[in-house]
Amino acid sequence: MLLKNKNAVIYGVSDSMAGAFARAFAREGARVFLTGRSLEKVEKVANEIIAAGGKAEAAQVDALNENEIADHLGTVLARTGTVDISFNGICIQDIQDIPLIDMSLDDFVRPVTIAMQTQFLTTTAAGRIMVKQGSGVILSLTATPGGVGYPLVGGFGPACCAIESFSRDLAIELGPHGVRVVNIRSAGSPDSRPFRDALANDADAVHGFLTKLEDDTMLKQLPMMADIANAALFLASDLAGKITGVTIDVTAGTTNGLNYKIPAIPFV
Repeated sequence: MLLKNKNAVIYGVSDSMAGAFARAFAREGARVFLTGRSLEKVEKVANEIIAAGGKAEAAQVDALNENEIADHLGTVLARTGTVDISFNGICIQDIQDIPLIDMSLDDFVRPVTIAMQTQFLTTTAAGRIMVKQGSGVILSLTATPGGVGYPLVGGFGPACCAIESFSRDLAIELGPHGVRVVNIRSAGSPDSRPFRDALANDADAVHGFLTKLEDDTMLKQLPMMADIANAALFLASDLAGKITGVTIDVTAGTTNGLNYKIPAIPFV
């Protein structure tokens, strides 16, 4: 098992990306400490992990509240002795599909502010513990606008860029203490909650949008939640022991070149 005897703290857990990370980590032997504002959603994922034979505990923690973060980490540390992995996947309340020139300042700034506040609070809290123990992995997640200009993403694009920059800066400070910091950049997963919710509201429009996203990729396929979770699993493991200070691109090639002009041609 890749994460046997590791303790992972995950923020913003629900039946979406953070939940996928939790399931992948638990499947590979980690004891996962799941948190979120909605205890019901967190407990649902924890119970599913336990039913599958994994180790999971749920707690209600606001990842924008410094005291709640510290109290929870203190509890985890007292019970287990280490905090080995930290990942923050909370919603940053971004609004998209509005041109920047038509967007309000509040709507633009909100996701940037939330992203920076929650990333700073959770990663530095984990980092202080990891520095003392001389090991640990801090993961974050962004999307395609972190690596390429993208229209109609509002403050989400700048938030992704800010997270990626912060991840690099934190990595260079924590690296000498044996702590790795890595960001993952996704192209957007069709089976994640935002897309599922959108499909439920307007299936035709969303299917068209997903087709456009797939056309933009080099592989003509978008990464599913399992693909992103598997990348996180590798990065959290000792197999990635010399990887830090970078963004691992899991956009199926999108940020290196929009590929919409090359159609998918089946082999005969």
